[in-house]
Parts: sequence; structure tokens; C-alpha cells
Amino acid sequence: MELNNIKDPKDIKNLSIKGLEQLSYEIRQFLIENLSKTGGHLAPNLGVVELTLALHYLFDSPTDKLIWDVGHQAYVHKIITGRANQFHTLRQFKGLSGFPKRSESEHDVWETGHSSTSLSAAMGLAIARDLKQEKHRIIPIIGDGALTGGMALEALNHIGHEKRKMMVILNDNTMSIAPNVGAIHNHLERLRTNERYLKVKDEIEFLMKKIPAIGGKVAKAAEKIKDSLKYLVINGALFEEMGLTYFGPIDGHNFEDLFTTLKLADKTDGPVLVHVVTKKGKGYRPAELNADKFHGISPYKIESGEVLKKEGPPTYTEVFSKTIINIAKKNSDVVAITAAMPSGTGLNKFQRVFPERFFDVGIAEQHATTLAAGLAIDGLKPVLAIYSTFLQRSYDQILHDVARQNLHVTFAIDRAGFVGDDGETHHGVFDIAYLRHLPNMTVMMPKDENELQHMLYSAVEHHHGPIAVRYPRGSGIGVQLDPELRQIPIGKFEIVKQGYGIAILAVGPMVSLAEQAAKRLEEFGIFPMVINARFIKPLDEELLFQLAEKHFQILTIEEGITSGGFGSSILEFYANNNLDHIDIKIMGIPDEFIEQGSIPKLRELVGLSVDNIVNQVRYIATKHKRRA
Repeated sequence: MELNNIKDPKDIKNLSIKGLEQLSYEIRQFLIENLSKTGGHLAPNLGVVELTLALHYLFDSPTDKLIWDVGHQAYVHKIITGRANQFHTLRQFKGLSGFPKRSESEHDVWETGHSSTSLSAAMGLAIARDLKQEKHRIIPIIGDGALTGGMALEALNHIGHEKRKMMVILNDNTMSIAPNVGAIHNHLERLRTNERYLKVKDEIEFLMKKIPAIGGKVAKAAEKIKDSLKYLVINGALFEEMGLTYFGPIDGHNFEDLFTTLKLADKTDGPVLVHVVTKKGKGYRPAELNADKFHGISPYKIESGEVLKKEGPPTYTEVFSKTIINIAKKNSDVVAITAAMPSGTGLNKFQRVFPERFFDVGIAEQHATTLAAGLAIDGLKPVLAIYSTFLQRSYDQILHDVARQNLHVTFAIDRAGFVGDDGETHHGVFDIAYLRHLPNMTVMMPKDENELQHMLYSAVEHHHGPIAVRYPRGSGIGVQLDPELRQIPIGKFEIVKQGYGIAILAVGPMVSLAEQAAKRLEEFGIFPMVINARFIKPLDEELLFQLAEKHFQILTIEEGITSGGFGSSILEFYANNNLDHIDIKIMGIPDEFIEQGSIPKLRELVGLSVDNIVNQVRYIATKHKRRA
């Protein structure tokens, strides 16, 4: 067993190619076995085993900087940098992160979780290296999907302009999470499949080596011949035009090809791009056949790849998917947009029903948002389905292109609140704070899956202007879904339990916790009102004034950051109306990044639990009695 002997990257440097191939097999079996228990990003890591080993074999991490884009493909890197014995804790509370983490290892030089950041980070590291007159290598590893992100293209442009030494590894597996789209993907497809190019490239390089060094004119003539043939067989020669020397495409599972090309690239001055073709899910048949499903997978049966899923209510994503299809069946103006997440957002089903009204723009959240604005300005009704954490990337477009023009774009914000195992880079806890201060924006969140379908209907069919419907990850609470969709009055809260003295204003899943807490509080002679504050913006000012008139004390609860969140808006409302006789207590997520862990565990960690709600209400009640 080679894997048992690997504690540090130095341990692989004396292996033969046969030994590396054996190690590759063992790593794949290790990943398949371990991730069947913990879940995680299986398919991306199975695809980069040989590539990761080749990089660590030839170069010297952490002196040489390996920068993983997105980071979900860094498990192999973690295994050979001394963390194999921690994989049973992967993505668990206080366990091994599913992404590069600087606090875990000196080999993790860049933390990520979102796409297309590696090239910008690499450029910063390259400039710092040169200013400090150091000599180490800078090696970002970016996928073909991430390369379509605008930030990556901006960085490529700068890299080509600056001409600093850097080796960009393009891991081309033809997929991000969903199949890639766009002109760059098509360009890569031509490079992968153009046998004529590969043959001509080999022949020209062979001939170039035969030309004696007899002066600049011959060399320039030879380069012109090479360039002419390059342009003849590759439309655009994109990377060379951007200023990077291009190598490839090469087989990313062949150590001899990898070693030969990486060594040649390392000897080349200036920035280079090594185009490596890999197979996502390689070595595990279910993942090879369904790389989308196994991109990020829950625990599964190794034999079949079947996910170990408990029966229960439909997920919020499933309810969204079904509802938006039903709405679109009755309104041909409804169109749907995703940024490379058709399955994750549930829009893959919409795509099957309405292929001409579905648009996957790739990893391009900014473009997706302004595309929606363009559709809306001509009378269509775009629904942009996107995870909360990824919507952050298009803040300026929401503000400048959608809200400022007061365009009717529906933002279906999935994974709002804690997401659990993917941790701090993926928690959807900031969107309330960065949306509610935008003029013209409406923000709402349902207490359950039934209310979600009515909110979507109200947003698409009975509203004008930008509107966001945010909903959590995972299953609903199990309520019956109404057969007919109905309109919910914009800006109206819902009283779900009458009470007196204290009002609990809860958002989304926190409504259920508030109801449970209210029931327990009856044992202490406290009977709070429970309000489903389903409209984060606009607030139900009429009800808030009524609470003030009746001298209610208020507790707000949200699964979002408290700084600038829903509770803050309640404080602002009463302060702006000079109603300072009301005590307001805010419960939510503190001003810090929250680590990975199960959603119940993380809620408990920040105090969003029934026990803590009970304690907070009892404290308010006791304080109020003392004042009385």
C-alpha cells in the first residue's frame, strides 16, 4: 500500500511511474470509501488524481504555490499533505474543511469556495514574489467551467499583459457542475478534438528542432510558419493572443505526458497555460456516468452510487421547481435563468418543459443578473434562480441594472441561511443585509413550503419591480401544499399565534422554532404573540404601529447576519418613528464567519434554538415586570 507511506509531498518524489499509478488507484479507492460515509465533492477529485500527484512530484509545495480554483477538487492535495487521517471528519463540525483552509495546512496558500478567483490571486502572489526578488513558482489550477467566469478572463488579460512567470493549469473535464456553455467552452472543445492540430503541432515542433541557430531571420521565419499553421488549424488561438504560451492539450491521466509537458512549461519564460484534459469521476463508474450528480454528493452506497436519502417532505428547491413550471404554463412571458446550476436550483426540469425559455449562462452571475434586466425591460418576466452565496457576486448588477431601473426581475434565492457542510463560503446569511437597503427591492421568505409556492406566484404575477424570494436548503416541514396558487398581499405579516405583552417576529424557518418556544413558554405563564414576518422589506408598518400602541416588547429572530439584517430594520423603524418605549431584542448570526457543520448544530452554536428563544423571552418578560 503506497498511500500508507504518504505523510508529506516529499514522500512521493522517489516513486516510479508504476508506483504513482498504484498510488493513484489507492487514492481513488480511499475517496470512494470515505466519501460514501461523509459525502462531499467526489467526481471533481477523482478527475484530478494524476494531475495533483504530478504537480507535487515536480514542484515543491508550499515554497511553490499551488492555488486551487473553487477548491472542491483539493481533496487529493489534502491527502498527500498529511491530512488523510482526518478524512472521516470531512465537512463536519470542527472537522476537515471541504475546501482549502489556511489554518489547516501551510500547503493551503489560498482559501476559496467560489469560482474563478485563482488567477487573480496568482497574479497578486506573482507580483509579490517579484517585488521581493524571490524565485518560487506560482501555479493556479483552474477548471474549464471556472475559466468562463468574467473575473478569470480579466485576470488572464492582466497576466498576459504583465508577462510575469506563472504556470496556469487548465483542468479541462468539459464540465463545471453542469455541462459548460459558451464560446470559450467551444474553443476548448475544438482544441481537444482537433487531431489535425495535434499532428501538425508535433510535426512543426520536430522541424523547429532541426533548424540550426544561424540567426534571427531564420528563427523569425520559422516562428511565422508555426504561427501561420497555428492560425490555420485553431480558430482564434485564444490563449496565445492573450499573451500566454500554450501547451496542450495533454492527457491528464498519463504521468509521462504530464511530466514532459510540465517540465517544458517550467523552462519557458513568462506566463504559460498547460491545457490538461481529464475525466470527471474517473475510476468510479457511477460518477463517470453521472458527474453532475456526483459533483457534490451526500452519503451513498458504494456498489450502486445510490444516495442514502431518507423519505420525507419535498425540498424547497423541488417546490420551487414545480411551482415555477406551473406558473410558466399559464404565462408565456415567464423565462428562467441559471448561472451553471440547473440541477442545483431545480431549473433542469423547467428546461425540459420549456427549453426555448431557459437560459444557462455558465459561471457568470453578473451577466445573469443584467441579462434578466434586459429581458425584463422588454416585458418578459425573468426568474433568476441562484444560491444566496453566489448572488453576492452580482451585487452591483442588482443595484445598478435591476433596482435602479425598477425592473420586474424575480430572484429565487436558494440556500438562504445556513447550508451546513460546505461551511462559511457557502452559507447564505448575508443576502438580507445586502438586499434590504436597495430602493425598489422587495424581499420575502416563507415559513414553510406551502407559503413558498404562493410567494413565487405573487412575485411573478402580482408585482412590478425587483423582488426576492429567499428559501432554505433542504426539506420543507411537511405541510400540505394547496392545490391552487393564491396571492399574498405584499408587505403584510401573518400572526400565527395570538398573545400579549411580547411579540416574537420570526423569519422563515425561525417561525417554527418560535412556535415551539411559545408553546413551552406557556408553562411559565408567558403567552407571546408569534408573527411570521414574511416580508423583510417592505415591513408591515400597520402591524408594527399596533404593537407599539399596545406596548408589546419585541424579539426578532432570523437566520441571517444581524448587522443590517431584519432585526436592524425593526430597530430602525421604531427609532425613526420616535417609539422608544419598546424594548427590542435581536437574535440572529453574529458578526463573524460561521464554520461548517450540520444546520441544527450551527443554529445551536449561534443561539438559534428553542431553548434560547425561551430564555430570551423569559428575560424580556422579567425585565418588563420589574419596570412595571
